[in-house]
Amino acid sequence: MLRSFEEYLEHERGLASATITTYRFVIRRFLAECFGTGLARPQTLVPADVSRFMLRHGRAARHMTPGLRSFFRFLLQRGVTKTDLTVCVFTVPRWRLASLPRYLALDKVKGLLRACDRTTPTGRRDYAILLLLAKLGLRAVEVVALELGDLNWRTGEIVVRGKGKVRDNLPLLQDVGAALAAYIRRDRRGTTRRLFTTMKSPHHGFVDGQAVNEIVHRALRRAGLEMPARNVGSHVLRHSLATALLQGGASMLEIGDVLRHRSPQTTAIYAKVDIAGLRELAQPWPKIGGVR
Repeated sequence: MLRSFEEYLEHERGLASATITTYRFVIRRFLAECFGTGLARPQTLVPADVSRFMLRHGRAARHMTPGLRSFFRFLLQRGVTKTDLTVCVFTVPRWRLASLPRYLALDKVKGLLRACDRTTPTGRRDYAILLLLAKLGLRAVEVVALELGDLNWRTGEIVVRGKGKVRDNLPLLQDVGAALAAYIRRDRRGTTRRLFTTMKSPHHGFVDGQAVNEIVHRALRRAGLEMPARNVGSHVLRHSLATALLQGGASMLEIGDVLRHRSPQTTAIYAKVDIAGLRELAQPWPKIGGVR
């Protein structure tokens, strides 16, 4: 059933492999807590099972709700359950735009890139990956999914497989293209079509985006930079690109285009780091009894 669920997520929902892996982990945990080591019988699930699971995990359940809802929709669609259990998955409050995007200043991003040892095969590969993250704002899973055929050297473009299997053509910047060419000519090994491969035999492609996150973490340590938060991973460079564009005078619409956001609301969080713009909007402190 779990294999069938994964196929449903991939072919009918069009979800990325990293998302499918997360959902699988959540559902395995849910079934294990409901049925223990015995045979899992999803057809016997009742609303109380869902409520108990949600309450048991408290605020952490916020990250489990998408996977649970997808699983219950799948069970209902396949006729395994007669009740729509998605209505039992309550929403854990999470206020939009409540936090600030974690980012590195432009000089620190440059220091991060300089810290790569480009005299070694691993260093040249990691440098190319970091450039894709820092200059084009790619997500970790998008870097993992890149293939050799996605590089169009004649037109100077790179094809990126985004969320929901959407494909975008991005400009292959000169320094990014030079780093990729150096890595491909000198260091890339293996028979896979994946662009980036492991350095150890059999030189297969990365399993998921966590490998890219680890490359970022190592680079930060080499550069002597403190990671804003370990769970941010490679996304810190995407946030850094957006913040640098904003500080350089780019509009929210332009930033959204660079990051390939489908909704302007997704880009809105970067308005919170536009200190100069916020100063213009700030109202003067009111006078009380002639004293500010």
